[in-house]
Amino acid sequence: MKSIEILTQEAIALLKSLIETPSFSSEEDQTAILIENWFTQNDIPFERENNNVWAFNKHFDKNKPTLLLNSHHDTVKPNQGYTNDPFKAFVENGKLFGLGSNDAGGCLVSLLATFVHFYSNENLSYNIVIVASAEEESSGKKGLNSVLKHLPELDCAIVGEPTLMQLAVAEKGLLVLDIIVKGTASHAAHNNLDNPIYNAIPVIEWFNSFKFEKISDVLGPVKMTVTAINAGKQHNVVPSQCDLVIDIRVNDCYNNSEILEIVIKHVNAEVNPRSMHLNASSIPLNHGLVKAGIALGRTTYGSPTLSDQSVLSCKSLKLGPGETLRSHSADEFIYISEIEEGIQLYIKILEDFFRS
Repeated sequence: MKSIEILTQEAIALLKSLIETPSFSSEEDQTAILIENWFTQNDIPFERENNNVWAFNKHFDKNKPTLLLNSHHDTVKPNQGYTNDPFKAFVENGKLFGLGSNDAGGCLVSLLATFVHFYSNENLSYNIVIVASAEEESSGKKGLNSVLKHLPELDCAIVGEPTLMQLAVAEKGLLVLDIIVKGTASHAAHNNLDNPIYNAIPVIEWFNSFKFEKISDVLGPVKMTVTAINAGKQHNVVPSQCDLVIDIRVNDCYNNSEILEIVIKHVNAEVNPRSMHLNASSIPLNHGLVKAGIALGRTTYGSPTLSDQSVLSCKSLKLGPGETLRSHSADEFIYISEIEEGIQLYIKILEDFFRS
């Protein structure tokens, strides 16, 4: 078995290669090859569909429960604020710079190293499957959700996202609605009591003022925000409709279908959800993964950001090296020490969890 120190150095080298290989969502084919090579170099059989790559522990036993380790290898496109080459991996003052270093390359390579560490263990109380997934940043149809049909029933999961290795025990879901407020088109010089822009005012006010009854202990209330409005093209024409976009961050007290039902009941407009599968997620504080993390001095919190947890139905914990505030930022970086600590903590948490 390779030492943790060697695995860590190999993981950092892999991360540098991932950074220097563009992998925008739906264009991750080359980083998928790098991950395939990682498994091959460690004598681990793997499977691939589209740009998702996954593997099972050596002594997989269908009679045991299964733990999923997951992180993604796609990235957003670099923003215009970069002063460094986003595809150049370099270390300066202990920081490894490059696009995807923090979100979520550091998490991915740390989980890959952790998986290799446990891969050949014959006495695990859980099976382990690791998925390096695609299209996370775009919530695409060929991401983790497309792989689940190939996996056994999952009992729990660790999703690698930058949390400073603190325990994100819940994550808000996302529901985006396109709202069409209808009216009657007319010349602006004539009286019109059915102006869709005016009709939209009470709709906007409802989204601004409505309070959902259930408030999560970890995630707080459901949050609704009007993020776009569009109506009319000419100064002298009343349009026939006013279009709104609503961003809803859903807590773990509701699923997206329940939220949609409430909106439709109260809003006098046409309501069209863009998708329904990005639900909130949570894991009990007394779950073995959480208890193992707390025993190592980790704190718990609720995350407002979305990840591949949203497509999982099992209990899942979001946990990883790096800091979420660096994600999608210019001159993205992760500390080398965060990766080193991340691998050690992943291993310690799982060792404790497997013994529980």
